[in-house]
Amino acid sequence: MRSSFFGNMDQEQLPGHFALQNSKMLRVHLNGDVIARQGSMVAFQGQMDFEYQGAGGVGKFLKKALTGEGAPLMRAKGQGLLFLAHNAEDIHLFYLENEQITVNGANILAYDAHLQADIQRVQGAGIAAGGLFNTTIGGTGWVALHALGTPVMLDAGRAPTFADGQSAVAWSTSLQVGVNRTFKAGALIGRGSGEAMQLAFQGQGFVLVQASEGPTVAPHSH
Repeated sequence: MRSSFFGNMDQEQLPGHFALQNSKMLRVHLNGDVIARQGSMVAFQGQMDFEYQGAGGVGKFLKKALTGEGAPLMRAKGQGLLFLAHNAEDIHLFYLENEQITVNGANILAYDAHLQADIQRVQGAGIAAGGLFNTTIGGTGWVALHALGTPVMLDAGRAPTFADGQSAVAWSTSLQVGVNRTFKAGALIGRGSGEAMQLAFQGQGFVLVQASEGPTVAPHSH
């Protein structure tokens, strides 16, 4: 797996159709199709069409409907330059080499259309446990993720590692992932919401954690 986090992202040695225009914008040199987050297109040059991207089969549709995992996706087809962004968040590229990565579906910006994506349940957490489901993307090709703030890459092999479920952007599929519940149910974790459950990671691999649990919903009276 190639990424700037690992210091092995030499784009001269990799297919050049995914590149960072800047830290907040992805440039895709499109000659075919790509899967992207709906609403992420900010500009394009050339001839392109955009259409809703379904879950891919009845089984995956039911998973998506039941779990609520993932952002709505679109398929962009055509030739030219496609520019993608999401709320001016930082964008990070991963190049898979016949391997898999697990990502929080809400952090997906774009990926090569030929990659395989499926929704997986976090061990020990059912639907009633807060929607702890994530998306596994596999094959050979590009994956672009967006993150709130500058993320940190943690080496889970150094020590047992824990992260808030909304803060964990991506992690190695080689890791054993479960749910860690604090002893004190009233413990103020994260945003101070009283949540007392985190994702627990063990094994050899990485965990990418963003500097936020996601946008805060403003109080309202209706």
